[in-house]
Amino acid sequence: MKVTLDLDKLLSDGKISEEEFTRLKVLSAESTSLLAFNILIGFGVIAVSGATLALVPAATTAIGIGAFVLIAGLGLLNSNLSQWRLLANICVLTGSLMMGGGIIAEYRGALEAILVVSAVFAAAAVLAKSSLLTVLAVLMLSASIGARTGYFHASYFLVIQEPLMTIVLFSLLATGLYFLSQKLSSDFQRLAIVASRTSVFLVNFGFWVGSLWGERSASREIIVSDTVLAVAWALALLAAAVWAWKNNSRWMLNTTAVFAGIHFYTQWFEHLDVTPGSVLLAGLVTLGAGLWLRTLKKSEPS
Repeated sequence: MKVTLDLDKLLSDGKISEEEFTRLKVLSAESTSLLAFNILIGFGVIAVSGATLALVPAATTAIGIGAFVLIAGLGLLNSNLSQWRLLANICVLTGSLMMGGGIIAEYRGALEAILVVSAVFAAAAVLAKSSLLTVLAVLMLSASIGARTGYFHASYFLVIQEPLMTIVLFSLLATGLYFLSQKLSSDFQRLAIVASRTSVFLVNFGFWVGSLWGERSASREIIVSDTVLAVAWALALLAAAVWAWKNNSRWMLNTTAVFAGIHFYTQWFEHLDVTPGSVLLAGLVTLGAGLWLRTLKKSEPS
């Protein structure tokens, strides 16, 4: 357990003595030095790994170095030496990313390679109890059905090639992980919930893209129209909001509200275009909805 204390204020308020202040100050300095040392060594590991890869620029080199750094990080974590925990986590993350990148490069983004990297990230996440790697494992799994992001000058984009499959697959995954989390210990319960919540985001991304383009075949023929997916998204958000309200899930309620806003603005401007009048009316509707939600919140029993 970590506790943050303002030692100067505690001393001035007479809550601790001068001797206690000095002792805690020394302990604090030791902790800060250890943190700086872990970060320094971590950067050293990254630099050495990167330099070695630059000298021998091959995917197999990345896989080998990544596997070595990952195993070393997991070994440090299992040694129960708390002072090395930060360095261990840096090694686990760096090794996983380097190994995963090497596998994808070696097999040129093949489906099997993506699934293997997803499994590597998931296994490393469980062994290291890492929320970040858990998120990366779920995102990597979404790449197996064509999900990706991209960037070019001053522009970012999100690609969901299979909206309907994304919605179905990650709805099942989110639901399954949520119920599984109820049966796990606290550490693994946290990881299952993180993965479930990441899946919820992907479900909404699938609905978002689908509500604009629909579900299309390889020949670009419409299988499910954008209108159907737009209505289905609204109903799904309503169902999720009701569930969150009944189960007192603040995260789900907030997430639902955010994506409901995105859905509203997306459909509003898609059908009415971006004009001064449509922007003004959309803003007034949003403000009204916000005030209504705040009224409901205040009316809740304390």
